[in-house]
Amino acid sequence: MLQTWRALRHRGVLGINQRNCDLVLRYNDRHLYPLVDDKLLTKERAMASGIRVPELYGVIETEQQISELGALLRPHDDFVIKPAQGAGGDGVLVIKDRFEGLYRTSSGRLLSLDDIEFHVSGILSGIYSLGGHRDRALIEYRVKPDPVFSAISFEGVPDIRVIVLKGYPVLAMLRLPTRQSQGKANLHQGAIGVGVDLASGVTLGGTWHNMKIQRHPDTANPVAGVQLPNWQEFLQLSSTCYELTGLGYLGVDLVLDEQLGPMILELNARPGLNIQIANDVGLMSRVREVERHLAEDALPYGGEIPGQRVHWSQAQFSRPGDEPAVV
Repeated sequence: MLQTWRALRHRGVLGINQRNCDLVLRYNDRHLYPLVDDKLLTKERAMASGIRVPELYGVIETEQQISELGALLRPHDDFVIKPAQGAGGDGVLVIKDRFEGLYRTSSGRLLSLDDIEFHVSGILSGIYSLGGHRDRALIEYRVKPDPVFSAISFEGVPDIRVIVLKGYPVLAMLRLPTRQSQGKANLHQGAIGVGVDLASGVTLGGTWHNMKIQRHPDTANPVAGVQLPNWQEFLQLSSTCYELTGLGYLGVDLVLDEQLGPMILELNARPGLNIQIANDVGLMSRVREVERHLAEDALPYGGEIPGQRVHWSQAQFSRPGDEPAVV
């Protein structure tokens, strides 16, 4: 066991305690956490900076406002309701259409307005929020995933997680919903994590419940070798989030809408570590490369801009034989 741990450390594989000490505490000031822990603050800040996010239809903040929910939802056949301070996809309700006066969820369940009001009341009570504090419910645009994912995803919306250090993308992962995850792209609920080559935007092998896999369990299609569209824009958006939040270490979650293109979904000041398994790469090895670049290389006054940071990361962390993407 000790030899195994030493081998992992030698490869730069990071555990939770080391992540917290060497990355979260070192690079993230606590007073900045609300900018990412509260999805409403994240959305408002992104919109003010001209960064594309799913459109916000409304916010429910008090029990009294729940009576207005029916009128708020009336113009929309599909939408998403989520807690402003939720985590891990808990409390997210996705409505994809209506049927006979009822609301159909992404998993096919039919809900009444009373059911939705009850769910929103639970959000307000804080049962899904970080720390169990009272929360707000966001109602927003439902992302329609690009057809490129149809063969390797089960319902829901796949997303892309990019780990960013001081504005430099260091690892990326595509998260694919499964039947077990009920269409949600959260690994702890049963979604698949698929590594992505930073230089090319091509998917690598996958991980499911911490096991290495090559095919999606529901579609049986290979998850590797898929070229992600708009890859440069995804990395550019991720890098820009350093200036947006001031956080030196963060996870950026992005989605690809079939009509609207890449959008930022949410940010995370304490991103998980399964991304290392998906990429078969230790996170700390790439962190050290960025730290060395910042300490030793001659950088312009004020540091590099997002485009320069992306270019450096793609050149530094490309897989053998890969070229930077142009899509």
